[in-house]
Order: sequence, then structure tokens, then C-alpha cells
Amino acid sequence: MSEDGRLLVVALGGNAIQKPGQAGTAEEQRENIAAACRHLASLVKSGYRLVLTHGNGPQVGSILLQNEAARDVAPPMPLDICGAQSQGFIGYMFQQSLSAALSELGVRTPVTTIVTQTRVSADDPDFADPSKPIGPFYSEEEALVLAREKGFVVKEDSGRGWRRVVPSPDPVGIVERESIRHLVDSGNIVIASGGGGIPVVEGSDGKLRGIEAVIDKDLAGERLAADVDADGFVILTDVEGVAINFGTRSQEELRNITAAEADRFLAEGHFRAGSMKPKVMAAVRFVRGDGRRWAVIGGLEGAELAVQGRGGTRITHG
Repeated sequence: MSEDGRLLVVALGGNAIQKPGQAGTAEEQRENIAAACRHLASLVKSGYRLVLTHGNGPQVGSILLQNEAARDVAPPMPLDICGAQSQGFIGYMFQQSLSAALSELGVRTPVTTIVTQTRVSADDPDFADPSKPIGPFYSEEEALVLAREKGFVVKEDSGRGWRRVVPSPDPVGIVERESIRHLVDSGNIVIASGGGGIPVVEGSDGKLRGIEAVIDKDLAGERLAADVDADGFVILTDVEGVAINFGTRSQEELRNITAAEADRFLAEGHFRAGSMKPKVMAAVRFVRGDGRRWAVIGGLEGAELAVQGRGGTRITHG
């Protein structure tokens, strides 16, 4: 089943760029991205238009480590600029790999990356109690020095050491949405909102400024999908779909569920906060925005089947 001209926003998990246990070399990331792009190119060949978004956690972590290691010879950059840097080099690798994969299928479609800002509210409650760990681990003594000298908020992270934590506010809107829509309408595949986008707030003077925060990439992907009026929202990860009672004898794979059913599973605590929970929340938000829309959560290897309704977990308004 192909739906020519249908616009999909595809959110790629971190496994599409850097797999667990890898060092994160340029060669490794290029190889992973090339494999992911072969699946994406097949969707384009089937007639779908695409906007892509992706994670950047390990990449920003590496940039922060580089900042820390070189702080005596080069001034470290703030988190918003580190996010922009990661969007640029990840987008560059996707542009090359996807263009090559499309060429192999005889498809000539331009691929463009937009360094994307995501608007958040300065009143978001997460600013009052930051909880998103970023960057390297420190001893308690080192962390407290950073807190005192740089004003960082630091917390102990699951017995592994101390880390800097930053807010993770809810995305309100994509600043570059009109540019993205214009590029899509002109026939481009667009890579946007990488890592959730660069979080910005609007001041009383109407000017935007970057802030030290990290936006959940799946929730930002939903905001992107809504802002560009996508027909479907596709979240590709390292599992084949959503399950309840995960890891137990009563584990149940979900194939087709409504937003109301997903809400019930969320309320019952079936999904972990740092894993499947934001994905399900993002899918529910998207389908609730327009009863005609659908979302699917599935594995990267089965991307085409998931889009066609023959794989993954499909969520509809009901």
C-alpha cells in the first residue's frame, strides 16, 4: 500500500546514529546512518514525502566532553550552541547518506538540513527542578565546585556519579516551521529539529535567546509533525513496537490501539520515563490534534511495514 504524496514526519532513535557499546567514531556513525537511510529511501521510492528528525544525546555528550578537556585552550560553548553544532554535523551525514541511497533507487530528491530552534515557555515548571542529566560524570567534590563556580545544578545519577542536570521543558512550537513547509512543498526531504531542537524563549522585546535546556526529541518531533501538518508521525526505535507488562510473563505486544487506550496504559505506569513513555505521549498528542492522523511506533528495520500498517504499534484517535 502506498499513499503518494502523503507527508510523514519520521523520528529516528539514537540507534540510527550510534549503537550501544560503540565509541561513536565518524566511521561508525556514517555506517549506521547509511543503513538507516536505505530504509528511508524505500519510503520515498514508494511515494511518501519525508521530514526527518533525530536524537543527538551521545553526540552532544561528546561535544561537552571535548569542551571540558580543552577548556584551558579554547573557550567552552554553552549548551544551545553545542546542540546547534550537533544538528549540523548529523544533518550533513544524513544528507550525504540519504542522497546516495535515493540515487541507488533512481530517485533524485534534494535533501536539506535546517538548524532548528524550538520555542519553549519561560514559565515551564521543569525550570524549577531540572532533572535531565547531560555531559560527563564527576565526583561529588568536583560537581559541587562546578555548582559553586558556574552555577550548574548537579545531582547524583543512579549511583554512577554526579552530573550536571538541566531543564527539559515542553516544546511549544518550531520557529522555522514556515521554512520547513516551504522546502517540503518545493520537493525537498527536510532534516529538522535534531535532538529536540535548540530550546529558545522569547523575551519581552520579542527577541529569541537560547537557554541551557534539553527538549525531549519525541515530544519535539510531535510538535514538528503538527506544525508541518503531517499525515502520519513515525517513531522508529530499537524495538518492534510497544508492549505492556514489559519484561514479565504477561508481556503483551500492542498492534493497534486508540489514544484513549494509550492514555490508560500510561496512567497504569506501563512505560518508562526515559524510554517508551515520551514516545507514546508524543503519538497520542499527534493523533488527538486531528482525528484523521495516525502515529506508529516501530523498529527501524521494519519501517516500511510499520508505515503500511503491517508492523509496529499503530495509534489512532479512535
